[in-house]
Amino acid sequence: MKRILLFIFLVTSWLSSVAQVSVQASINPIEMMIGEQAVVTLTVQAADNAKVEWPSLKPRQQLVPGVEVLNFHHPSNHTMTLVLTSFDGNLYPLPPFKVKVDGKEVQTEQLALKVVEVEVDTTQLNKFYGPKDVQDNPFLWSEWSPAFWLSVLMLVMIAIGYWFYLRLRDNKPVIAHIKIVKRLLPHQKAMKEIEQIKADKMVSAENPKEYYTKLTDTLRKYIEERYGFSAMEMTSSEIIERLTSDGDQQSLSELRQLFMTADLVKFAKYSTMINENDANLVNAIDFINQTKLENQPQEEVERPQLSEADQRSQQERRVLKTVIWCFALVSSALFCFVVYKVWQLLV
Repeated sequence: MKRILLFIFLVTSWLSSVAQVSVQASINPIEMMIGEQAVVTLTVQAADNAKVEWPSLKPRQQLVPGVEVLNFHHPSNHTMTLVLTSFDGNLYPLPPFKVKVDGKEVQTEQLALKVVEVEVDTTQLNKFYGPKDVQDNPFLWSEWSPAFWLSVLMLVMIAIGYWFYLRLRDNKPVIAHIKIVKRLLPHQKAMKEIEQIKADKMVSAENPKEYYTKLTDTLRKYIEERYGFSAMEMTSSEIIERLTSDGDQQSLSELRQLFMTADLVKFAKYSTMINENDANLVNAIDFINQTKLENQPQEEVERPQLSEADQRSQQERRVLKTVIWCFALVSSALFCFVVYKVWQLLV
């Protein structure tokens, strides 16, 4: 008895589930003008996990002669919408749509679509006119005024920029030539002057004052360039005192003796011997050789000093170049914008 009841329950459930599967179709609107669109909605009523196979359709496909499928999509698993159109006035019966649900084919009821043509009263032809020619848009100053005034501004800026260019062309550039000259090192200069003193044969006692003046001046110039202080304006004792911290005591002692002899000759009319003059000359040469710096650059760059007028001229040229470039860039931007605006108005 239980088995019979179970079998009856299963059969009843199966029949109820089969009875619940259905496909409904609706169309909106059912009447339309030529070229308009109508939407067909297919809805499947079945279990949520039911497998639904929709009819195979393609865009531009003729559903029936005169009715065309534009597109379709599936808002949900149980819904499908079709967009239809027609260009011939008629009443079109649409065939039932066949849908498979869990492998079983279910079809919808038949729909109809009425396509209405535009009514034309052929009895009053004077009310119908042919196509008109292309008409020009009216001229509006409000549309053209921005391009016009920007063009005027561009021309003014070009004129001003050209005037600045003439100013720049007439203002000749100041060319400052930079020279690279070879220079003698301090000890080379000093030795060259000492060689000149020896060549003049002033080692004799004929004119000892002039001899010692040139010899001490040569040493002062060498010390000034070598050590970087104003030896030409200092006394002999000040020079020795300044060199005491850095110099060799033996060479400074000989240099002190040389300066002392020179001061006696120049200011006290001291008479020297020939061998004494030769010894002081040798002491000067030894001092130079012991204190010279040989690893020094022998070339130096001479940059000319520009006058205030030349400096103002160079600054004015730089300002003119900057202004000309600014005017050129702004004028180019205005030209591109004006061309773009005119092209928009003409197209």
